[in-house]
Amino acid sequence: MKSILLIEDDPFLIDIYSQKFKNGGFNIIVAENATKAFQFLEQEVPNVILLDIVLPQMDGWAVLKKIRANKNWDSCFIVIFSNLSQKEEVEKGLKLGANRYLIKSQHTPLEVVKEVETILANC
Repeated sequence: MKSILLIEDDPFLIDIYSQKFKNGGFNIIVAENATKAFQFLEQEVPNVILLDIVLPQMDGWAVLKKIRANKNWDSCFIVIFSNLSQKEEVEKGLKLGANRYLIKSQHTPLEVVKEVETILANC
Protein backbone atom coordinates (compact mmCIF):
# COMPACT_ATOMS: atom_id res chain seq x y z
CA MET A 1 0.00 0.00 0.00
CA LYS A 2 1.35 3.41 -0.95
CA SER A 3 1.86 5.80 1.95
CA ILE A 4 1.19 9.51 2.09
CA LEU A 5 2.49 11.84 4.78
CA LEU A 6 0.21 14.85 5.11
CA ILE A 7 1.91 17.70 6.97
CA GLU A 8 -1.02 19.98 7.73
CA ASP A 9 -2.29 21.76 10.85
CA ASP A 10 -5.89 22.53 9.86
CA PRO A 11 -8.16 19.91 11.53
CA PHE A 12 -10.87 20.37 8.91
CA LEU A 13 -8.47 19.70 6.02
CA ILE A 14 -6.85 16.82 7.89
CA ASP A 15 -10.24 15.15 8.24
CA ILE A 16 -11.23 15.66 4.60
CA TYR A 17 -7.93 14.57 3.09
CA SER A 18 -7.49 11.63 5.46
CA GLN A 19 -10.87 10.27 4.38
CA LYS A 20 -10.27 10.86 0.67
CA PHE A 21 -6.89 9.14 0.71
CA LYS A 22 -8.16 6.22 2.80
CA ASN A 23 -11.06 5.82 0.39
CA GLY A 24 -8.52 5.86 -2.45
CA GLY A 25 -6.64 2.93 -0.93
CA PHE A 26 -3.72 4.86 0.54
CA ASN A 27 -2.10 4.62 3.93
CA ILE A 28 -2.34 8.21 5.18
CA ILE A 29 -0.23 9.52 8.03
CA VAL A 30 -0.89 12.97 9.43
CA ALA A 31 1.59 15.28 11.14
CA GLU A 32 0.20 18.55 12.47
CA ASN A 33 3.67 20.07 12.90
CA ALA A 34 7.32 19.60 11.97
CA THR A 35 8.20 17.68 15.12
CA LYS A 36 5.63 14.98 14.39
CA ALA A 37 6.63 14.90 10.72
CA PHE A 38 10.28 14.28 11.50
CA GLN A 39 9.43 11.69 14.15
CA PHE A 40 7.50 9.78 11.51
CA LEU A 41 10.21 10.20 8.86
CA GLU A 42 12.79 8.71 11.22
CA GLN A 43 10.72 5.51 11.27
CA GLU A 44 9.34 5.28 7.75
CA VAL A 45 9.82 6.95 4.39
CA PRO A 46 6.49 7.64 2.66
CA ASN A 47 6.00 7.59 -1.07
CA VAL A 48 4.59 11.12 -1.17
CA ILE A 49 4.67 14.04 1.24
CA LEU A 50 1.94 16.69 1.01
CA LEU A 51 3.47 19.70 2.73
CA ASP A 52 1.67 22.84 3.84
CA ILE A 53 3.80 25.99 4.16
CA VAL A 54 2.02 27.79 7.00
CA LEU A 55 2.67 25.53 9.99
CA PRO A 56 3.29 25.99 13.71
CA GLN A 57 6.85 25.58 15.10
CA MET A 58 8.65 25.48 11.76
CA ASP A 59 7.27 26.67 8.44
CA GLY A 60 7.04 24.44 5.42
CA TRP A 61 10.04 26.07 3.73
CA ALA A 62 12.28 24.99 6.63
CA VAL A 63 10.70 21.53 6.67
CA LEU A 64 11.34 21.17 2.93
CA LYS A 65 14.98 22.21 3.31
CA LYS A 66 15.53 19.76 6.16
CA ILE A 67 13.93 16.87 4.26
CA ARG A 68 15.98 17.56 1.15
CA ALA A 69 19.18 17.81 3.21
CA ASN A 70 18.73 14.24 4.49
CA LYS A 71 19.87 11.51 2.07
CA ASN A 72 17.59 8.95 3.76
CA TRP A 73 14.56 10.84 2.48
CA ASP A 74 15.72 11.35 -1.14
CA SER A 75 13.08 9.02 -2.50
CA CYS A 76 10.19 11.12 -1.16
CA PHE A 77 8.13 12.88 -3.78
CA ILE A 78 7.27 16.21 -2.17
CA VAL A 79 4.19 18.15 -3.14
CA ILE A 80 3.80 21.57 -1.58
CA PHE A 81 0.14 21.88 -0.77
CA SER A 82 -0.58 25.46 0.18
CA ASN A 83 -2.81 28.46 -0.41
CA LEU A 84 0.29 30.61 -0.93
CA SER A 85 -0.09 31.14 -4.63
CA GLN A 86 2.23 33.97 -5.68
CA LYS A 87 4.55 33.09 -8.55
CA GLU A 88 7.56 33.78 -6.32
CA GLU A 89 6.33 31.29 -3.71
CA VAL A 90 5.75 28.58 -6.29
CA GLU A 91 9.23 29.15 -7.75
CA LYS A 92 10.78 29.15 -4.28
CA GLY A 93 9.17 25.81 -3.43
CA LEU A 94 10.39 24.17 -6.62
CA LYS A 95 13.86 25.67 -6.20
CA LEU A 96 14.08 24.30 -2.65
CA GLY A 97 13.36 20.80 -3.89
CA ALA A 98 9.62 20.26 -4.09
CA ASN A 99 8.59 18.11 -7.01
CA ARG A 100 5.19 19.75 -7.45
CA TYR A 101 3.26 22.71 -6.09
CA LEU A 102 -0.51 22.48 -5.69
CA ILE A 103 -2.60 25.43 -4.59
CA LYS A 104 -5.30 24.20 -2.20
CA SER A 105 -7.99 26.58 -3.37
CA GLN A 106 -7.57 25.43 -6.97
CA HIS A 107 -8.05 21.70 -6.34
CA THR A 108 -10.83 19.65 -4.85
CA PRO A 109 -9.85 16.84 -2.46
CA LEU A 110 -10.68 14.27 -5.12
CA GLU A 111 -8.45 16.09 -7.63
CA VAL A 112 -5.59 16.00 -5.12
CA VAL A 113 -6.01 12.25 -4.68
CA LYS A 114 -6.05 11.81 -8.47
CA GLU A 115 -2.92 13.96 -8.76
CA VAL A 116 -1.11 11.77 -6.21
CA GLU A 117 -2.25 8.65 -8.08
CA THR A 118 -0.79 10.11 -11.29
CA ILE A 119 2.46 11.00 -9.53
CA LEU A 120 2.82 7.46 -8.18
CA ALA A 121 1.98 5.90 -11.53
CA ASN A 122 4.79 7.90 -13.16
CA CYS A 123 7.46 7.27 -10.51
